[in-house]
Amino acid sequence: MGTGRTAGSGGSPAERDSETRFTVWVALVANLVICVAKAVGGVIAASPALLSEAAHSVADSLNEVFLLASVKRSRRPADRRHPFGYGKERFFWSLLAAVGIFVTGGCFSVFQGIEAFRSGGSESHEGYVIGFVVLFVALLAEGASLVRAVLQVRGAAAAAGHGMREEIREGRDPALRTVLAEDGTACTGVLLAMAGMGLHMATGQMAYEASASILIGVLLVYVAYTLGRNARAQLIGEAAGPEVQRGVQELLQQQPEIDSVTALLTMRLSPDSVLLAASVDLTAGYDSEAVEDAMVRIRTELKRRWPELDQVFLDVTDAATARRAAARDRGPARI
Repeated sequence: MGTGRTAGSGGSPAERDSETRFTVWVALVANLVICVAKAVGGVIAASPALLSEAAHSVADSLNEVFLLASVKRSRRPADRRHPFGYGKERFFWSLLAAVGIFVTGGCFSVFQGIEAFRSGGSESHEGYVIGFVVLFVALLAEGASLVRAVLQVRGAAAAAGHGMREEIREGRDPALRTVLAEDGTACTGVLLAMAGMGLHMATGQMAYEASASILIGVLLVYVAYTLGRNARAQLIGEAAGPEVQRGVQELLQQQPEIDSVTALLTMRLSPDSVLLAASVDLTAGYDSEAVEDAMVRIRTELKRRWPELDQVFLDVTDAATARRAAARDRGPARI
């Protein structure tokens, strides 16, 4: 039986948050430095691809601020207005980050490419040199940030006992997923910009660089859509993973006090918090004290195996009583 993601997967929630904050800070510092370099280089070289990359870095920098806010605000304690806490702040700010990538990065890059097709233009060889130097520095900075994010994802995957691909797909920390997507897209975008500038330099055709700018924009729009779709699913109430649901169902059905599980609902409240609501029919013959002890034991076992199940509600009924009530509703048997 799978035990899902345990508390030891990458340390405690506070330790994982600290690691994620450091990863986001690394990405933010890298983006701020290269954003200025790209913008200055793009103006000097009159390069639409380089200006598109500058817009990309602006979007990423703003998004990192959103992600830092999400990590801090999501850890506020529960109160009367929010009895289940503020964990979904993570998903909300991640959705804003996706919108930022779409508008500031994707749309501006496509606009720059279209304008370059319409207006034409040329750069001096001095401009090319400046542009390539800026892009090379940007690639190093983005690469360092990407390595940091990949190492954190690899550590989380190893702790959870599965591969990196599954961790990227199933990992519940939207801040880490967003940084990883941003850095991977940034490195790809820099390579596209370098290719566009190189072909423009070799052929004298602005179309290559304009095409690179549009490709960068399309890539950003796709990444924004993917991140936004994931944030939306989590924000409106995404269920726990199938492995956790199957494991919980099996555990409940194995208990001698439980006759059947009539309903099992889960909802993710934060990257490391899940609400579980289950309706179970009890086996006949147990008194109220035995049932109470059984429910305490079952809740304890559920939280031991799946520490993310920090909100557990078990609605219990007596199966024998339910069958008698159903028989009364049907009326006397006919011979």
